[in-house]
Amino acid sequence: MKALLSLSLSALMSYGQYYETEAIPLPEGKVVEVGVIALLPEKKIAISGRGGAVWIGSGCYDDDLSKVSWTLFASGLGEPSGLFWRDEALWVQQQSGLVLLKDLNGDGKANDIEKRADTGDIPAEPQNQFVGSDPDAHGDCWAVIGMNGPVGGGKWPGWAVRMSKKGEMFPEIPGICSPGGIGYNAVGDLFYTERRGLWNGSSSLKWLKPGGFMGSPVGSVSAKLAGQPEPPTPRSGSRIQIEREKDPRITPPAVVLPHARFGQLPTAVISDLSGGKFGPFEQQVFVGEQMNSQVQRVDLEMVNGLYQGAVFPFLDNLESDVIPIRMAKDGTLFVGGVGRGSGGKSAFLERTRWNGKVPFEVETMRATPTGFVLNFTEKVDPSTAGNPGSYVMEAWTYIYQKRDGSPEVDQATPKITGAKVSEDGLSVELTVIGRVQGHVHHLNSKGVTSAKGAKLWHADVYYTLNEIPLFRRVEER
Repeated sequence: MKALLSLSLSALMSYGQYYETEAIPLPEGKVVEVGVIALLPEKKIAISGRGGAVWIGSGCYDDDLSKVSWTLFASGLGEPSGLFWRDEALWVQQQSGLVLLKDLNGDGKANDIEKRADTGDIPAEPQNQFVGSDPDAHGDCWAVIGMNGPVGGGKWPGWAVRMSKKGEMFPEIPGICSPGGIGYNAVGDLFYTERRGLWNGSSSLKWLKPGGFMGSPVGSVSAKLAGQPEPPTPRSGSRIQIEREKDPRITPPAVVLPHARFGQLPTAVISDLSGGKFGPFEQQVFVGEQMNSQVQRVDLEMVNGLYQGAVFPFLDNLESDVIPIRMAKDGTLFVGGVGRGSGGKSAFLERTRWNGKVPFEVETMRATPTGFVLNFTEKVDPSTAGNPGSYVMEAWTYIYQKRDGSPEVDQATPKITGAKVSEDGLSVELTVIGRVQGHVHHLNSKGVTSAKGAKLWHADVYYTLNEIPLFRRVEER
């Protein structure tokens, strides 16, 4: 079935003259919600959503998007929340488990359906959101199962579960509350986005640390069934920094996504493995944002055995509610939405590509024993970047409680007393007095310009300081 190209004036957009986004037409005359995207061989993609139909698209990489065509591959599925291609089959994760769709006779339609894993028929309610991952390095795929309300059935509400290729299911990590997406960083460690809710003062990106606890004890009733020790019982009204010092199983958010300042409903998690074809942010993590129609950029580092790092604004004003994001090896970023809960906008599919121009931006922000090091994408002007007055910092945290969300509390104003520019002009070492472990540190660098006189594309960055390094590391660029 061929789709007609119908681009609005806003469909072709430019982000600071660095990235261009184009609308990809969906199947003509059909209601298609783009809740998941899979990348297939021969430059084809697959999409699916709440309606349970799977469509295969051709031409989505081509210059002329009017020639995009779609084939209905399968229908009648539950709401797919994970989709990937492996072993000549399309693997679908849904509320009831993991199924394989195969085209055995080459007619372009799935004619063999094989069920591999059974989640115990989790009720398809918002508080029991089920989100699936691609396979890990061992060939297993994962799912995070939400539990943002009373126990509503199913075996594993509030758990991250691992599913083998054979269909075996293993509950691994408790403490999930309201997940929005799941994916890997560049080295293969697994992360998911947690939304503001019970036991989560703000949305965040969390590391699914083996043996860890993600913070919400609501789903702890399944621990005995899983054959695991009883999860921690944090004190409501405390702070996560205090509670994790009592029980190190409690894994703090790797990066807090400050509520209202930085979106409200984080979704998909992907890494840039394009080898620099998507710009100067290779191997960093990108996170979708449903409510504000954004894609955000995250730089992670591990300090004292825990992940932490910074979140930066990136792409804004996308067409609708961003749910899935996928990056191809050629640096094409596919973004989809279902058109629910986003100002009445309709479902959409878009692609974003880097045009080769490098933005002047803070590429990474890393903690040091005495402050932070900022690495830039271009050489800085020493007179601005070396002036402590070019920077402003504030810090805060959230109440760790069984109530829904939290205001910003325990505010602090760290003082930047020094700014040393490196000899190559690509980094600045900030000396900061008054950092607070466990706090989000908001840095505004609006006074910094490049050696060519350019202002920063984005002057704001939010760093979650779980741990303070004991020793200075050699920074690798």
